[in-house]
Amino acid sequence: MKPQARIQATIDIFEKLPESRVPLDGVVGDYMRHRRYIGSKDRAYVAELVYEMMRSYARLEWWLESKKAEDTPRNRMIAYLMLAQEADKKRLTGLFDGSKYAPEPLSEEEIAFVQALEGQPLEHKSMPPAARVECPPLYEEKLKTYFGEAFEAEMSALLSSATLDLRVNTFTCDVEKAKNYLEADGVKVDRTPYSPICLRARAKTYISRSKAWTKGWVEIQDEGSQLIAHVCDAQPGMQVLDYCAGAGGKTLALAAAMQRKGRIVAMDLDERRLNKGRVRYKKAGVADIIEVRALSEDKQRKWLKRQKEKFDIVLTDVPCTGTGTWRRNPDMRWTVYGPSLEELVEIQADIMDRASKAVKPGGKFVYATCSLLPDENEMQVEAFLARNPDFEVQPLDDTLKLGSPYMRLTPHRHQTDGFFAAVLVRKGESLVS
Repeated sequence: MKPQARIQATIDIFEKLPESRVPLDGVVGDYMRHRRYIGSKDRAYVAELVYEMMRSYARLEWWLESKKAEDTPRNRMIAYLMLAQEADKKRLTGLFDGSKYAPEPLSEEEIAFVQALEGQPLEHKSMPPAARVECPPLYEEKLKTYFGEAFEAEMSALLSSATLDLRVNTFTCDVEKAKNYLEADGVKVDRTPYSPICLRARAKTYISRSKAWTKGWVEIQDEGSQLIAHVCDAQPGMQVLDYCAGAGGKTLALAAAMQRKGRIVAMDLDERRLNKGRVRYKKAGVADIIEVRALSEDKQRKWLKRQKEKFDIVLTDVPCTGTGTWRRNPDMRWTVYGPSLEELVEIQADIMDRASKAVKPGGKFVYATCSLLPDENEMQVEAFLARNPDFEVQPLDDTLKLGSPYMRLTPHRHQTDGFFAAVLVRKGESLVS
């Protein structure tokens, strides 16, 4: 593709967003799926440009309003090229030249807009702080109240793209061996400060071409997500329930920690995602200790009711706003694709009450989210404890440096996605498994 065609493809994708009911990655994927002729380098370039523009959403909006320009995908592209890529009038007229697959030539009004933006920075001193750090009005007051003076620093850390983190499958391979094999295949990685089984790639790379990936020695998983499984402290021989297992990322981490000894039950409402996990379990060599049970099936819901106080650990990584994943999903700042926060809080409370019944005396109930909002985190745990006085908080060890009594991770403080985890224990002595 010529540079002009790349620009038009990006504009095309943004034009599809208002009518879409799926997240940005789905829109980009659908666009590419129907244009097989687009090469891999062009796909990567367009996708990256789409995401960078979305990460600049509020700042571009401010400029459009300040210059009284219509808020359209085309004008956003013009503003982004001028402000973020420091383009000039000559470059813009070269990109918007009306050639085949290129954007139409700039109008006189657009030329005036270009001239008004020339030499300006993306972040202007007159911008409100929330716009400067891309914080949506929907959550602005909650996040300002929670983070206080650190609000801008915390939100700014969510503007960059996320790191590529790998979890080593310690059942089949130790960390150093995986590191050596990755680097032999040209994937430079470093150990990370918190998860003992995490390797972080120094640059974007094609992990799928490495032996460590094809052998099932590593899985892509943010360090913060790995730490949710880490604080569960699953041991060989335990009975573990992963209640919101999804495609099985944390299930895999739990199985590796248990060294394929014991039993894990992976449950979720989404049977399609659960079935994706089956392939991953087999590849990782841990499928024989994992039972997959779809909560969409009536017989599995009835089965769960019979599991009262039978599990050593119950993990619930519940549906949430995903505010901690804005580095990966910048569109989620501005569009709510599923339930509202108020609806999610009710769903989370219901899941906690249902799943916690399966925890045995002395066993652990781990509640987790990828949210930054206290409503879904500390407040949710406090409400659960008020309803369930037979549980108490097990504070995290301070030496882990993850927070205490709860795990609270943010990109600014930990270079991970934003995650929360609380370890709760059912009072009473543990029963013999």
